[in-house]
Amino acid sequence: MAPRISNQSISHNFPATKPIIHISTTEIPQYPLPNSTEVLDPTLITQDFDLLRFEAAAFGQLPAIHSGTASPADSSQTSPVSPRSPASPADAKYSTNLISSPYNNPGHYLDLTTLPPPSLLFAKALTALKPVRGDYATAPYTEALNFDDVLNVLRELLRTERDGVGQWAETSFYVVTFRSLLNEGVDQEWLYRLDYESHREACESGGLLKYWFGKSGGDRRNLATCFWHSREDAYKGGLGPWHKKARAAGRELYEKIVFSTHRFTVLEGVQGYRFEDWRE
Repeated sequence: MAPRISNQSISHNFPATKPIIHISTTEIPQYPLPNSTEVLDPTLITQDFDLLRFEAAAFGQLPAIHSGTASPADSSQTSPVSPRSPASPADAKYSTNLISSPYNNPGHYLDLTTLPPPSLLFAKALTALKPVRGDYATAPYTEALNFDDVLNVLRELLRTERDGVGQWAETSFYVVTFRSLLNEGVDQEWLYRLDYESHREACESGGLLKYWFGKSGGDRRNLATCFWHSREDAYKGGLGPWHKKARAAGRELYEKIVFSTHRFTVLEGVQGYRFEDWRE
């Protein structure tokens, strides 16, 4: 198990001339731009767990980006657009429900109409989130996930959204991380049920912008993380009966789990980000 993340603040600034990564427009249909609260319907995106958490398949919901130039994948990788995305703009249908976790199921979506513009845009950018190294479960948090790509997508959303907010003011979000070591022989079905139902509760409560978790391997270690609109939303999201059951099952499921809370700040103009421990 990795130690608790350091109290030292981590800042990352983009170079002024940071390039936007291009994807081939011959591979992705040019969808008409919907309102900022609309994305491609979740039924057009795969439900495959591994594609959603390791290949950012939910990024395929963002037609504004696909009609533009940005991609969370580098030029050597394939686009994370799902093979179930519509083959042509005529086949497209839109929704205000964003796939914000590896659970592409009713009851597990983020309702974009409930969010102010900064959180709405950041939630959409977080569809690009995925790990960038195999040891993400123990690596430093900001080195384990592709935050540069996420912010690159956010900058492109600001440029292309019909109802965009223009210049980005510095904005902070509440982040929770879970570093875990599973017990040997853990009941995987019960673990899944607790996580699935707890996530549904959090979505019903509101304000959960992103929930991402990896896959425990032979070492039984894993990383999970939540991005919230606010600390208050996170508190309310954890009050349901399934969250209570999950907390009660902690010793049954985990040999060790480290829970930590942080502030993720997107700097003015999306010129970078700052990641630090949460302090009131």
